Amino acid sequence: MAVMSDNWIREMSVKHGMIEPFQEKLSREGVISYGLSSYGYDARLSREFKIFTNVDNAIVDPKAFQQNSFVEREVDVCVIPPNSFALARTVEYFRVPRDVLVICLGKSTYARCGLIVNVTPLEPEWEGHVTLEISNTTPLPARVYANEGVCQFIFLQGDQPCEVSYADRSGKYMGQRGVTLPRM
Repeated sequence: MAVMSDNWIREMSVKHGMIEPFQEKLSREGVISYGLSSYGYDARLSREFKIFTNVDNAIVDPKAFQQNSFVEREVDVCVIPPNSFALARTVEYFRVPRDVLVICLGKSTYARCGLIVNVTPLEPEWEGHVTLEISNTTPLPARVYANEGVCQFIFLQGDQPCEVSYADRSGKYMGQRGVTLPRM
């Protein structure tokens, strides 16, 4: 597997719509950086958040997810409570090529503040807004900023296309828009 460069990411995004909207250059002036980097793409955080709370003593169960587990907010700055987390999504919509696997890493600016971004790999031929889990590992409330960088996606191209893609098996998160909760 090869890690794909800025040239490849740009071509796949501009000509084939792999990332929309696509930011050609790394934007940094007064914001947490986002856009095309040397060997990845730094995605932005949307304004849509689901912040987990325990007001109703809900139990987080991926097989029986309860809506009262969180509060919804659409804001420019989201405050994540101490030792808690929020679900959010990328501004960008991704379309992964059949011979590519995409992994995501949190940005160092947030990591240095005790905020961890978790995303499962984007599988070949998956598409959608990426749902992000942002954990606040600190004992203090923490801010995250919409329309600024939150994580970096790295594109790994296999030596040949996979036999069965996410689209082929009709994956349950295919084409997701907005913050998507667990599905069974």
